[in-house]
Amino acid sequence: MAKVLGIVAEYNPFHNGHKYQIEEAKRQTGAEFVIAIISGNFTQRGDTALVNKWTRTQMALLNGVDIVLELPLIYSISSAENFADGAIKILSSLKIVDTLVFGTETTDDAALNNIANVLYAEPKEYKFLFDREIGKGNSFPVAREQALMKYLNDEKRYSGILNGPNNILAIEYLKALKRQRSDIAPLLIPRKKTGYYDDKIREDFASSTAIRNLICKGNFLEIRKVVPKTTYALIANEIKRGNIIPDISKYEKEIIYRLRVMSTSEIADLPDVTEGLENKIKEAANSCNNVRALLKQLDSKRYTQSRIQRILLYALFGITKKQMADSKKILSPYTRVLGCSEHGKEMISDICHINPRIQIVTSVKKYMINSSNKTLKEMLEQDIMATNVYTLGYTKTSFANLDYTNKIIVI
Repeated sequence: MAKVLGIVAEYNPFHNGHKYQIEEAKRQTGAEFVIAIISGNFTQRGDTALVNKWTRTQMALLNGVDIVLELPLIYSISSAENFADGAIKILSSLKIVDTLVFGTETTDDAALNNIANVLYAEPKEYKFLFDREIGKGNSFPVAREQALMKYLNDEKRYSGILNGPNNILAIEYLKALKRQRSDIAPLLIPRKKTGYYDDKIREDFASSTAIRNLICKGNFLEIRKVVPKTTYALIANEIKRGNIIPDISKYEKEIIYRLRVMSTSEIADLPDVTEGLENKIKEAANSCNNVRALLKQLDSKRYTQSRIQRILLYALFGITKKQMADSKKILSPYTRVLGCSEHGKEMISDICHINPRIQIVTSVKKYMINSSNKTLKEMLEQDIMATNVYTLGYTKTSFANLDYTNKIIVI
């Protein structure tokens, strides 16, 4: 059987770096097919996708991907650990993926694996060091990095690795593969020429962050250099239609309204809310009328901005701690197909043949009618709600229930 690559991505938007990753992974593995699982309309850092999930699906299919799946909202706006865990569960359930490909800022694969081993096993000495760092008032990422530096006792080798967003996700993918005892082999491909937050164009490469900034500034000539022609055309079309969503400030009134009508105990029941943070959130929501002011008021050494933004999205979509805990217990989430190539259609048939029990969602309506799994239906309802909220940010036409009416994209 032909080799298959799996990729977890946001493609926000799809750029030349993503195309390079696919081509390089195929070259190294000899794989013929690519399955990508992407975030929907909201992303892991607690923000919006620049363009909707169907447009980003087209970008991927036109540039070497054969099947695009949607990562359910509850995973896609979760911590890096739960984001990776949900994606690996879905890719593993396909029973057809040979290699998981992901980008890194480092070329030291062994160092990433060593860190993943520590975080997976959580030795007593490491846990003691971590708890001590948290006790100092450090945020989770800072406490973890400090504890790892002391436990691994090789600052020269490991210093800075946990500052790279791609490295952090790579470690979580490695952990998830170990935790789930997956047969999928990891393949780490260092980013080419630009870093995750790099705001400069380097030859024909730029980060997604830089590209989003260029689009918001209307600098379209520069964008042409760093994205495939198909991506550029799709973005240009979404701009004409008024369908560009730069960030969560598009929904600041909805977010603040939700926080104002929620009780303090309801805010306390949101994932990631601990140590009395609910009181600070309630106070900020009652005194601010925009997201920027809200984030500034909640800024602290203890909580990263991404964590706060994720909490805002949990409030917006009504995601509770119990729902988050239930999502972690699920062994095999549904597999929502957003689009495929002609080869991809054949692969979907192969997947169903290899794993007859897999829950492939090609019709949201049919799944909602036929599924008896309450937890999975709640998760899909959250995906539907996320799209309905997302389209409120469009400046021209806006339609609800697109998850029901939009068909699978076939390229």
